[in-house]
Amino acid sequence: MRGGGEAKPGKSQKSSAQRHLNAGFVVVGLLMLLAYLVAQHFVVGSRHVVITEAQVIMDNVKAPDETEAQRIMDNTKIPSETENGKVVCNMEGRSDTCEVDGDVRTNGTALSVTLVPASRSERHEWMIRPYSRRFASVRKVTVTQLQDRADAAPCAVTHDVPAVLFAIGGYAGNYWHDYADILVPLFVASRRYNGEVKFLISNIRFQPRWLAKYKAFLQGLSLYDAVDMDGDAQVRCFPHVTVGLRLDKEFSIVPELVPGGRRLSMADFTRFLRETYALPRGSAASRDREQPHKKPRLLLIHRGHYRRITNEPEVARAAEAAGFEAVVAELRGDATEAEQARVVNSFDVVLGVHGAGLTNAVFLPPGGVLIQVVPYGKMEYIARAEFSEPATDMGLKYLDYSVSAEESSLMETLGPEHPAVKDPDSVHRSGWDQVFELYLAKQNVRINVTRFAPTLAQALDHLRQQ
Repeated sequence: MRGGGEAKPGKSQKSSAQRHLNAGFVVVGLLMLLAYLVAQHFVVGSRHVVITEAQVIMDNVKAPDETEAQRIMDNTKIPSETENGKVVCNMEGRSDTCEVDGDVRTNGTALSVTLVPASRSERHEWMIRPYSRRFASVRKVTVTQLQDRADAAPCAVTHDVPAVLFAIGGYAGNYWHDYADILVPLFVASRRYNGEVKFLISNIRFQPRWLAKYKAFLQGLSLYDAVDMDGDAQVRCFPHVTVGLRLDKEFSIVPELVPGGRRLSMADFTRFLRETYALPRGSAASRDREQPHKKPRLLLIHRGHYRRITNEPEVARAAEAAGFEAVVAELRGDATEAEQARVVNSFDVVLGVHGAGLTNAVFLPPGGVLIQVVPYGKMEYIARAEFSEPATDMGLKYLDYSVSAEESSLMETLGPEHPAVKDPDSVHRSGWDQVFELYLAKQNVRINVTRFAPTLAQALDHLRQQ
């Protein structure tokens, strides 16, 4: 071979190994440099909090003895203040919400909320359903943190107060859902501002009479006219926008989860209602020394369709015999909220079959009594979830009376051997549609007044001890 003899195997292998080793050092060095640069980028560039679904799942894995309030609070990440503002999104529980703070711009046509950074930042986007129940059918709001200030649309209107954006679609129109899903969560979200807050409302076209019905309520929370987001083409600028409403407890409030450091309760909510509707009674009837024979008043809610009490006159007479002044009345949906509130506030006890009408307990004076008649069919869990704890949180005495099979119209219409009568568990296993159809939509009750008498006595004893 020209130029020298054949290369020795040992020398060749050694040179090759050295070259591979050197290349390896170079690769490792580059990877370390890249990792350092990425880390530095996140240390310097993070100006917001992103809560992903994966984080929510991991955060939900908590110790068994941790309270619901602690668990929810752990999921609300609080970032440090920066010149670029912040977005805090909470995906915990039934609701998705975002708190957007800084240079915030809204666009009703696009139903969007945008955080504009003071300096270059990372772009992030969230889709938020502005209703307290995540699976309600309402249009989503796009919440965006822009990358560059130059990408932002200019302000057409600038507001110096914060805003709360929410939808009145979903289950709005049902009286209980009006309060549980919208009015109570809205009170929680906005009361901290003492009226200095603007409401941005979507889906108004689907519930045109909703705003009129609750006009006084909304005016009690906000000093400003609400904005119909669906018809608002202007870009509005705010210092802070709350997107969506949180539902932490059915038809009630968890005081330690109220934003802004203000601990509110359902007692505060009902006090707000009494102020808003100028309700005269702030406490239930007790034994009046000057009028010892004056009877506390009991309102028996009449239902005109299913879940009727078919022997209302007999139940009213039993209430009179127990020591009440009893009145049977239908609370009409076409009455104004103020009129309805004043009627209910004049009573000490509200009695009725499970349904939206019992929501009127919010107008009872503190110390009053809510008596819920629970339809047959193992409906106690559902009935109590919607009214038991909420009533107690309002400062009311809660009592319920469970209807027996013999008191249910199902015994006559279906017969004792029908599964709905003989085996309610089988109906519950078949799904909510069957439960609703059989136990809520097709059942009336005839109360055994002898069996019901102890419940009336409990209510009277409670009032006499006030």
